[in-house]
Amino acid sequence: MVNKTYEVRPAARLDVVSEYYFSKKLKEVADMNAEGKNVINLGVGSPDMPPSQAAVDVLCSEAKKDNVHGYQPYTGIPALREGFAEWYRKWYGVALNPKTEIQPLIGSKEGILHISLAFLNPGDGVLVPDPGYPTYRSVSMLVGAQMISYALDESNGWQPDFDALEKSNLNGVKLMWVNYPNMPTGANASMELFEKVVDFGCRHGIVICHDNPYSFILNDNPLSILSVAGAKDICIELNSMSKAHNMPGWRMAMLASNEKFVQWTLKVKSNVDSGQFAPMQMAVAEALKAPKEWYDRMNFAYRSRRMLAGQIMKAIGCRFDENQTGMFLWGKIPDMEESGQALADKILYEANVFITPGFVFGATGDRYVRLSLCCPNEKLEEALCRIKKLKLL
Repeated sequence: MVNKTYEVRPAARLDVVSEYYFSKKLKEVADMNAEGKNVINLGVGSPDMPPSQAAVDVLCSEAKKDNVHGYQPYTGIPALREGFAEWYRKWYGVALNPKTEIQPLIGSKEGILHISLAFLNPGDGVLVPDPGYPTYRSVSMLVGAQMISYALDESNGWQPDFDALEKSNLNGVKLMWVNYPNMPTGANASMELFEKVVDFGCRHGIVICHDNPYSFILNDNPLSILSVAGAKDICIELNSMSKAHNMPGWRMAMLASNEKFVQWTLKVKSNVDSGQFAPMQMAVAEALKAPKEWYDRMNFAYRSRRMLAGQIMKAIGCRFDENQTGMFLWGKIPDMEESGQALADKILYEANVFITPGFVFGATGDRYVRLSLCCPNEKLEEALCRIKKLKLL
């Protein structure tokens, strides 16, 4: 048999995206660890604390049953939808119909793709924050939408510049991504901000997609954009068990909106993935019942870590806002440094500490770095010692 080499090309859509930064960088970190360098990972926001014991107990007991291992509804089991609805009522003061206004998701990252496929035709405009979660940009490009960055500026509290948005060409813009408490900047949500965003969406017929996974972390006042009057008519809110309930590997999330938007998203989801393992859904319903004391204990740990992360930022020479919320700390690098990427690489290769350069989140983040709080105190203390030995200042 003659060997034949075929010239196979991938889909053109792969030309507009690259492998996810953390996917590439974590391979490099793994190689360094294989060489014995013992890299301390302050780059990724993967909670290292466990879920509630009650949720784990439910998972274990339910998984032992004989009749729970089959396919599950695409819309999730009633107990899960009702659990999300009660959670929204209790903590956000938002009334949701569990039958028609909630859609469970296999992670909110996956939900970003479902929403984009459901709402965006090739060429439609989508407003994406800079800095912002990279998946908003990459998914928008993968579906062939016209990605339009809108800058978030430190001098404006990392909020959208609505005056600039109003003056911009909004023809063909169909969707806008918003994320508060904000990642990566830690800027908090406010009802005033949400009211402005909802008003903007209503006046221009732009669907507002609010990504809300950080509202319980180092934040005394969790808010939902759906608490604004009329928001449900134009907004979709994503929420996740990953951050506030320490379940990132479970891939359990949800979206909430009006019945029509939920049904459109379900059309995509039902053709892409399936319902999650029933015992996991029951366990999440249990996790959602956690009392305030459970969140307080989690935040006690994050508060301690945050103090150490602040010391690391100061050792690097970064300036940061003490009022940030969420599980990261975002800091502006010294003027003498070439870029956030150069500083992060120096710290990785010379101190064996992995931090995230801000350019990952957009051009506006180039002069910033981000530290994750998903690391125990002893590791943060070790990272601080290593970085101090570099004598960066």
